Amino acid sequence: MPVLELDRCDCTMIHKDVVMRVQTRMPDEEVLLNLADMFKVFSDSTRVKILWALEQSEMCVCDIAVLLGMTKSSISHQLRILRQTRLVKHRRDGKVVYYSLDDAHVSNIFAQGLLHVEEKQPRDRTKLEEE
Repeated sequence: MPVLELDRCDCTMIHKDVVMRVQTRMPDEEVLLNLADMFKVFSDSTRVKILWALEQSEMCVCDIAVLLGMTKSSISHQLRILRQTRLVKHRRDGKVVYYSLDDAHVSNIFAQGLLHVEEKQPRDRTKLEEE
């Protein structure tokens, strides 16, 4: 059976009012590049695990390393990336540095992403394979 290409637009008519409205609201290129960079940070499963852990509790590098079964050095490297994109912050208490999510925005982004993924998970993989 041939596959219908319902997502392909064969029209040549431009909806100028829509294009103009969207164009006037389009953020600056630099803002969009920064947003893309932030989303790239979420592409690494180790960083996602760190963010999830920090959503649960403020933690030090040693705690995160034990939790994820990784070296302190590799966790520190990932935390540096997360700090550079302002997704996590740190505070010093004597010799110990504690990390937490930077603010409620990060918590919301993470929660919304998790909700989206969980809603899209196939309930039964065999049904999906049959379709």
